[in-house]
Amino acid sequence: MRKIMPIALAVAALAGVVSAAPASAGPLRWGACPGEPGLECSTVTVPLDYRHPEGPTIDLAVSRLSAAKPDKRRGVLLVNPGGPGLAGAHVPQLLPFPQAVRDSYDIVGFDPRGIGASAGLTCGLNDADKALATNPPYPHSSADVAKSAELAQRIAKQCTSSETAGLLPFVTTANTARDMDRIREALGEAKVSYYGESYGTYLGAVYTTLFPDRSDRVVLDSSLPPEGYDVEALRAQGMGFQQRFPDFAGFAAKHDQDYHLGATPAAVTAKYYELAERLDRKPESGFDGTAFRGFTSGDIRNDASFPELATYWHLLDTHQPLPGAAAKPAGDRGSFAVGYLGVICGDSQWPTSVRTYQRNVEIDQARYPMYGAYAANVRACAYWPAPVEQKVRITGNGPADVLMVQNLRDPATPLPGALRTRWALGSRARMVTADQGGHVAYGAGANKCLNDTTTAYLVGGNFPARDRFCPAERS
Repeated sequence: MRKIMPIALAVAALAGVVSAAPASAGPLRWGACPGEPGLECSTVTVPLDYRHPEGPTIDLAVSRLSAAKPDKRRGVLLVNPGGPGLAGAHVPQLLPFPQAVRDSYDIVGFDPRGIGASAGLTCGLNDADKALATNPPYPHSSADVAKSAELAQRIAKQCTSSETAGLLPFVTTANTARDMDRIREALGEAKVSYYGESYGTYLGAVYTTLFPDRSDRVVLDSSLPPEGYDVEALRAQGMGFQQRFPDFAGFAAKHDQDYHLGATPAAVTAKYYELAERLDRKPESGFDGTAFRGFTSGDIRNDASFPELATYWHLLDTHQPLPGAAAKPAGDRGSFAVGYLGVICGDSQWPTSVRTYQRNVEIDQARYPMYGAYAANVRACAYWPAPVEQKVRITGNGPADVLMVQNLRDPATPLPGALRTRWALGSRARMVTADQGGHVAYGAGANKCLNDTTTAYLVGGNFPARDRFCPAERS
């Protein structure tokens, strides 16, 4: 393992990214956001290393969508779209909040440290390696895992020796949570409300654990386990895929006259294996078996994507060309890949033995044959420097102000992990689970019970007296 670069050397290596300017103390200066009409933009200066708060600093990109009805404004709603690796300064007007929420809050987004315009990381990876960093080749055998390990080691070496390598020790969820509190302070707010999706749930749980008295109304949508995005959270996606896929199979079978993928869910499931194995042998239209599995994994996250997914399956099944944009591998996401690695590798100590991943792949291939081996494969985190601080332990110490919302069949953050976070938060939390599938519940799903409960909490402070289950609703 590499040793962590001393802070003085890190600062020297990050000239132009790290500053000696003091952290922000006064009110923010807002201006127009280029290319984002309706949003205001600013920057907040924060310490690079919170262990040395008077030391070097970095600037965070922050945005604001002001409350639509200032007379109804009740405060700030800080938002995070998940990832990790996703920029967030552009998302306040993209999230599907109902008008009552937009009337009540200034919705504030930000690019987390190391991502986007907030001292963005670079590994100097080409487009192919950006894709492979998050989507290594599907492993069929222990030999395939060993090959993936060589790839992971090369990517890790490139990232940890890049021009921004000195920033890596400080790109952690705990530091991003501390940044959120600096944003709160710069906004002049005694407390902030928060909405986070996917990885953003872990960020929110860490924030409200570190700063329980500065949290107002907290909504965690589609929760990770309380340990965050580690090797076990990634492996859980094999189970999540297996549980969610029948929803898509039912859709495709119901519309067999349109897509011709099988008249029964069992036939559609068989078609998945047929296409994956065929594309493993001979890629078509830029898709190999790995890209096919990854693309399917992405599109089963939302019911609205089912028609697109079924269309591309049909085109692949009939050897027809695919539209260029969709034919790209699912992992070809530019800076997302670098930010993703920076956070998940910086937060957790991942197993370092190739044999561990070989065993995991063998086990998960048997348990969850559709996607288990893919989710269990080795990543660059196996060769990353050790984290510089221990994880924040999520606890129930603090006011009862955390509403967790969760789909029953979530392919990316499955229910068992969310239940463990619910247990960790104890009396602070209530959990609303809806009998629907997909990743992200509030607004993205059609369950009126869950959506109305969440809106009532954000707008009116109506915190459920107990956990709640919302039955499936027919459209």
